[in-house]
Amino acid sequence: MLSMEELRGSVERGEIDTVVVAFTDMQGRLVGKRLQADYFLEEVAEGQPVEGCNYLLALEMEMDPVPGYEIASWERGYGDFDMVPDLDTLRRIPWLEGTALVLSDVAWHDRTPVAPSPRQVLKAQVERARALGFEPMFGSELEFYLLKETYAEAHARHYQGLTPSVPYILDYHILATSYDEPFIRSVRNGMQGAGIRVESSKGEAWPGQQEINFRYADAVTMADNHTVYKNGIKEIAQQHGCAVTFMAKPDHGWIGNSCHVHSSLWQGEKSAFAGESDVFKGYLAGQIAHVAELAIFLAPNVNSYKRYAAGSWAPTTLAWGYDNRTCGFRIVGHGQGLRTESRIPGADANPYLAFAALLAAGLEGVERGLELPPPYEGNAYESDARRFPHTLRDAIGELEQSTMARAALGDQVVEHYLNYARTEQRLFDQVVTCYERERLFERG
Repeated sequence: MLSMEELRGSVERGEIDTVVVAFTDMQGRLVGKRLQADYFLEEVAEGQPVEGCNYLLALEMEMDPVPGYEIASWERGYGDFDMVPDLDTLRRIPWLEGTALVLSDVAWHDRTPVAPSPRQVLKAQVERARALGFEPMFGSELEFYLLKETYAEAHARHYQGLTPSVPYILDYHILATSYDEPFIRSVRNGMQGAGIRVESSKGEAWPGQQEINFRYADAVTMADNHTVYKNGIKEIAQQHGCAVTFMAKPDHGWIGNSCHVHSSLWQGEKSAFAGESDVFKGYLAGQIAHVAELAIFLAPNVNSYKRYAAGSWAPTTLAWGYDNRTCGFRIVGHGQGLRTESRIPGADANPYLAFAALLAAGLEGVERGLELPPPYEGNAYESDARRFPHTLRDAIGELEQSTMARAALGDQVVEHYLNYARTEQRLFDQVVTCYERERLFERG
């Protein structure tokens, strides 16, 4: 990471001339501004706000303003809010020349938080945990596809007929991943240089599929790192003349891209989960009981739900088991390292919202002392365990009926993201797909 003193020195020596001030939108993308470094030091670092249009938290994927949001609308004039830099997140971006980046919280001009901002949604749940005496620790594992085409070439092809970097399954293969190592090594080293501690990289379960893993951290830091990594690897791919995608299901014939989320609660230097404590049992029971109600925070778009298929490494049920990859919740580690791994989110999830949802559900279980059902042994795909919603429409219905979500997240946050999800569903329902044309153009 980069201290303000180090930044000043780097600017004076001409090593850094640009500071990116950014936050994540609802889709998990970094949005913000590039500031001249001198201006950042003279004004922003001294408290001057960086302003952005409040429509940035009221858009769909194509950046079109959408009605139905309380915080931003044509009627309200689409005014500004403030991006308040969190200087603890200041870091160099090694793959961009002369550039540093700082993540921000989003606030109104009186500096009250914009509650539906994803980072604020997570922070609210972290504060809830701290009020109970716990520090949430998280780690996320993101899978992605590495493709030989550039983003421009993929766009020109309408994202069809793309070429995986390796034409066969490369799960754990050293030889096959060596072919991709020039790119993957640049990502590992770039992230390490950006203050994100790298653990490993490996091939995954389909041609061209990869995974790079990082050290766990407190919930907000992990979500910050996740966001910087996901944006940065795309920038590095562009520089290398290739592309990566974190789409949950890029093709119906491919394995989906997962985002396995590990989490636990700590008290000081010790895990509150050790020995499968009552805290552990309540936390896991809460996630099992309530995560379906919070599905749109884990699986935010229509494509997210195409990933859930039996025998696909993506779960279909809310069963839990010890080191059982067929379950929605896999329990791994031991002693101080005991943790829950939720295998439900896809790589398209916004980390702040996914972490907040899992934490909210887990804390509900701790507070209410929910009873943990027995672990599942065997193939959970074939079990009678409760299913996770399998369409966005079903997920919307779950959140609409949830009283727990409103109590934990607040009415404003729930209504904001219900509007988001309903918009995603409506826009998809209006589109004529390739599936329809290929089946019906001639034969229908």
